[in-house]
Amino acid sequence: MGAVQVLASPKAAAVRREINPWVVALTVTLATFMELLDTSIANVSLPYIAGGLGRSFDEVTWILTTYLVANAVVLPMSAWLSRVFGRKNYYMACVALFTLTSLFCGIAPTLGVMLISRVLQGIGGGGLAPVEQAILIDTFPPAKRASAFALYTVAIVTAPAIGPVLGGWITDNYNWRWVFLINIPIGFLSLYLTNRFVHDPPAFTEERKSARIGGRLKIDTVGIALVALGSAALEIMLDRGQIDDWFGSSFICWLFAIALVCFSAAIYWELKTPDPILELRLLRYPNFAIASIFYFVFGFGLFATTTMIPQILQSLYGYRAIDAGLVLGPGAFVITALAPVGAQLVQRGLVRPKVLLGISLLTVSAAMFYYSGLTLQTDYFHYALSRGFQGLGYAFFFVPLSVIAYSQLKPNENNRASSLTNLFRNWGGSFGIAFATTLSERRQSFHQSVMSANLPRSGAWLQDAIQRTTNYLMSHGYSHADALRAAYARYYDQLGAQTRLLGFMDVFRAIAWITLITAPLVLLIQRFHPQGKPSGGH
Repeated sequence: MGAVQVLASPKAAAVRREINPWVVALTVTLATFMELLDTSIANVSLPYIAGGLGRSFDEVTWILTTYLVANAVVLPMSAWLSRVFGRKNYYMACVALFTLTSLFCGIAPTLGVMLISRVLQGIGGGGLAPVEQAILIDTFPPAKRASAFALYTVAIVTAPAIGPVLGGWITDNYNWRWVFLINIPIGFLSLYLTNRFVHDPPAFTEERKSARIGGRLKIDTVGIALVALGSAALEIMLDRGQIDDWFGSSFICWLFAIALVCFSAAIYWELKTPDPILELRLLRYPNFAIASIFYFVFGFGLFATTTMIPQILQSLYGYRAIDAGLVLGPGAFVITALAPVGAQLVQRGLVRPKVLLGISLLTVSAAMFYYSGLTLQTDYFHYALSRGFQGLGYAFFFVPLSVIAYSQLKPNENNRASSLTNLFRNWGGSFGIAFATTLSERRQSFHQSVMSANLPRSGAWLQDAIQRTTNYLMSHGYSHADALRAAYARYYDQLGAQTRLLGFMDVFRAIAWITLITAPLVLLIQRFHPQGKPSGGH
């Protein structure tokens, strides 16, 4: 029996080596795309879900919050969990849980069942992106990782962008429950392909063995508790902050205190623990530390604008949800088309990764400044053009950034690094959405107070405009009193629309400056030469 196993093992290894790495890449990207799509696809369906479940809109917003919280809790633990269960087993368990809970979300009879299902769905989805990234790193040699990162870029950028479009189309033409049910066939296909083509690499298997003492697993219980509680508190605070008036709410104050205490304690604990849940010691590598900052900036700008642009178009221009979502399409198309080009520029050594990253940062910043100059007369074409300009920057952003992040790491550190990079990207997205929501409303109030102070009701030109509007409405059958009220309401609405737009434009300008201020960090990136072989991660 032992002899048979010895003979069979090289044959099995040979079969595994023959698997095309791109088959592995497409396999693991499928489920990650599905999960990232789910972070935004339900947004436009919330009013319909509220009606279907007989609850208020404010209550059903917890459908989004619970998912994001569960996602944020699991994401930093994904590296540890994949070592506990095996990367392939853990990945398949995440896909299976995500798929099963998608079914429960789709058939949920009450809000309570829906929220429980969304928590479990977030737990399943939280491990997909970091595990996929670790699999890609171990499957492709350093010299060819850029192409794999291009595929990953398309998934993480395109999925949140098309989510509102797809969600709006499904809701308008079918039923909101299909927003969740469409995950089921994709999940089954992902499980089949993963089981067939994905395998744990030998280096990772050795890393799992080293994590055990005397055959027993070392469990960082304190680290798990601190990271989980801190992540949950931070995510709820960011998601509910503007709704509850931030630090004017005792609930938000408590969440802030819990997050601050937990993360402060977690940093101290994780740095002195031999086998931590979160390997913060990786930040000692200069390139990885700098890349982590840019992962945050990437998530900050991408998710803030992806959330804000549909709001602008729907609230100020009267676009339907699906039409507003289509404005995001050109950006996703540009990224899909040009990310592989950026990968080839890096792989062939035609452009140094830090140079390409610097150019992309300047391009993204310029796109944000361009956004900040749009007006209420701006048409669909120019908004789509602006998004395409932004996509041009992001198309050459993530690929060199990912190459830089892993340039100084050892093969056995890749798995833990993927959790950290995705954690920073996820935090960037959460902070970006909270920043955009809060700053736009605060700046709208500021502009409204300034414009109102400089727009006296007795101004001759304003009174002339109101009188002309009143006369026009009276000529169409309105009484004088009704026509006068309608005229005042019209100009008040115009004032509100103008100040709301100015608030949004200030957010774009702020994101532009944040991106521009961080750009000089590329000068601190140390030189490296991508080379070597994969560790067999397929």
